[in-house]
Parts: sequence; C-alpha cells; structure tokens
Amino acid sequence: MPDLIITNGTVINATGTVEADVVVEGEKIVGLLSPGTAETAELQPKKIIDAAGKYLIPGGIDAHTHMQMPFGGTNASDTFETGTRAAAWGGTTTIVDFAIQKHGERVQDGLETWHGLAAGNCAIDYSFHQIIGEVNNDSLKAMESLADEGVTSYKMFMAYPGVFYADDAQILRAMQKARDLGLMTMMHAENGPAIDVLAEQLAAQGKTAPYYHGIARAWQMEEEATHRAIMLADLTDAPLYIVHMSAKQAVEQVAWARDKAKNVFGETCPQYLYLSLEKQLGARSEQWGDFEGAKWVCSTPLRSEEEGHLEAMWQGLRTNDLQMVSTDHCPFCMKDQKELGKDDFRAIPNGIGSVEHRVDLLYQGVVDGRISLPRWVELTSTTPARMFGMYGTKGVIQPGADADIVVYDPNGHTSIGVDKTHHMNMDYSAWEGFEIDGHVDVTISRGTVLVDNGEYLGTKGHGRFVKRGLSQYLV
Repeated sequence: MPDLIITNGTVINATGTVEADVVVEGEKIVGLLSPGTAETAELQPKKIIDAAGKYLIPGGIDAHTHMQMPFGGTNASDTFETGTRAAAWGGTTTIVDFAIQKHGERVQDGLETWHGLAAGNCAIDYSFHQIIGEVNNDSLKAMESLADEGVTSYKMFMAYPGVFYADDAQILRAMQKARDLGLMTMMHAENGPAIDVLAEQLAAQGKTAPYYHGIARAWQMEEEATHRAIMLADLTDAPLYIVHMSAKQAVEQVAWARDKAKNVFGETCPQYLYLSLEKQLGARSEQWGDFEGAKWVCSTPLRSEEEGHLEAMWQGLRTNDLQMVSTDHCPFCMKDQKELGKDDFRAIPNGIGSVEHRVDLLYQGVVDGRISLPRWVELTSTTPARMFGMYGTKGVIQPGADADIVVYDPNGHTSIGVDKTHHMNMDYSAWEGFEIDGHVDVTISRGTVLVDNGEYLGTKGHGRFVKRGLSQYLV
C-alpha cells in the first residue's frame, strides 16, 4: 500500500513535462502512473494530494548557503534550524552549506564543527562543501579524505586577505590536488588585495556610506580574478566553478573558457537577476549614501542595471554559460549586525537572505518569458544535483529518487515581505514588496510533508546529511 499518491499534476523535470500521478512509498518515489491509474488500480494510499492544475517539481537544491557563518565580528542570523525551515517554506528540500577552515585551523576540525552545528537541527537534507582557508601540507593531505566523507567540493577565496584569502601559488597547489582527487574547485573570484586598497582610499576620502562598497568591488576586480582562476584551472586541468557571479564581463570570461571546451562553470544568484544599484531605494545609486543601502551589501556586489549586468545574467542562464542559481544565503539583521558598519562600509557584514525565495523568484522568470519550465527545474534542482554528486537520489522526479517533491501553483500568488511570507531569521527583507505570480503549496521531503497550504508541519532534525559523490560534469 503506498503512503502517498499525488494525483492530477503536471510533472516537470529538466527533460520536459508529463501529466502523471506520483506514487510514494516510505521515503522514495516508486512510480509515475498515467493520470487516473492510481484510482482505477485501487491502490488505496494512506494520503492523497490532488494537484489538479498544479506543477510537481523536484525539491529545490540550494547549493550555496552560509548558516551561522562567522563574518565581520558577528554570525549569520539564520541557524541551521531557522534557515532550513525557511528553505522548506520556499520549496527547497536540500542545501549545501560550507564547513570552514580558517588560518591556523585543521580542515578536519572545521568539518567536524559544521557537522555539530547541523546535526539534529535541520528541517531538510543538507550537505557540505569545504572551505580551505589555509593551503599547507596538512590541509592538502586532509583534502584526500574529503570524498570519503561525502564532501566532494571545496571553496577558495581570491578575496578577504587575512581571513580566507589564498594567493595564486596556494590556489595552484590546491587545484593540482583537486585534479588528482576529482574534487570540484569552487572559487570566490574577486581581487581581494586590490579591493582593500580601493576601500582604504575611499574611506580616507570620507566616502564611507554603503554605496562605496560596490565602488571598491568594481567589476574589473571580478573580471580579472575570474580570468586568473580560469587560467590556473586550465594549467592544472582542474574543474572550476565560479560562485555568485554578478558582472557581465566576468560571465564573458566563463563563456570564453567554455567555448574553448574548458571544464568551467558559473553560478549566479537571485540578487544579481533582480536587484540593482538603481532599484533599491527607488532612486539613483548615489543615494545609497543613506545607510538603508546596507540592506543590500553583499559580495560580489549588486551591479548597475543601466550597464547591462542584470540582463547579462539572464542571458547567461539562457545560453548555459551560467549553469546554476544559488542564493549565497548569508543573512544579517540591520540592528546590531549591519549597523556595525554605520560609520564605515568596510565593517558592514556582507550578505543577503534569499533561501526562502529562490524557487519563486526563478519561477517569475518563467512567467516573464525569460526561461522555460524545464529550465526552471534544471536551474533550481537538477543541475545542482548533477554538479555536486546527488543526481538520481535528488534533482528529479522518477522511480528510485527521494520523494522530494514540491506542489507548485502557477495560478497562486506570493507577496514577499517581513510581515507577509518571510520566515528567515532577519528583521528586514531584501525582497520587500516583490510580487510573485506563483506559489509553493506543498513541500515534501523524503515522503514527509513539511509545508501544506500555509501550514508548517516539519520538524527539527528531519533533515539528514547527504554524502555526495563526484560531480557528473567532470571530464
């Protein structure tokens, strides 16, 4: 006897759409039946969900989050408990967060710490990338055990000197090791030392408002670092994944590499598709002199819509020069957190909260004619599963896969705001006032209903750690 049958819905996978009834037993999908077959077969499931007129999509996979991350003298305001609960509200059923090794610390200790933070606290499934904050013989040796731990990707920073920054020699050594092990190299590509010089010069001139955060992190800093990372990856024959891309010139570097058949991939985030310097305060970017602009301080920074950066991100998604949309979810409250930088933009914690809204925001791209329904699913679920070694279990609605399923109503509506649909642990929303022509009605994780038409049914500790295999995109 099945535990659950979802009837009358339209199943959307990255490969296309089909009308089907989805049969779930325990934590797995066990069948896709022709509409009405379940009734005629008298399967008598324990629960039936009628999804007439609605889409059935694989649960979203947000492959770039930072729950509880220490940054700038504070910590990201979402814990693994609050952040994963908010993710479930928005149709995301798996996150991949970042275990952190800082200078002077051991890789193994960082991974163990993050396991301790997440275990027993997550509402949805989770996994980790490993941040390598110091490249030395010990950390290179430790990389050899990451795949056995189910951590098959690691991240390095070309930014944040003194915190996470790695120079070219360190990156080269890590990439050589990653090539031998089959690990995916993830890169924060901004020229950190040059950014610090520009930021110091701006502050010396009394230009300390949030607006100048983006001036210091100019698009040239992102383009240059992206090209340099690509060249190092080419030299070492290591696969490369550039995170949170926002500058059109940097995307052009990725497109150039991919046109030459290089194993290079790019990720952007919802903020770089919809938010801009011009839009945030309903005025020109120079008016970010108001500290209200701190709400949108993140790195890489928001770019100018007038200069074509936002449209370039959408174009990259259409041409597959960008393969994924993650959130880089790293939320901070205005009070007592963003306010740390009220007198100096350099002290504003960098981050925006979006884990709850990614699936909706990308669906708006379908409504607006920017992407297709299958591409929506590909970006939000299937490619993350393939990129980071989870496909088959995650990222698809098919027999044998985990029953991570979202019932999405294309005729529904979502109004985003702190006092409306906001469940993240923040005192503001970077998406305040956004209206979405669609709605997450039901979120199911491994056969368990977490969200059902405005009611939260999930539990702390339902989420499990996902041991990931190697990326399917390695060549």
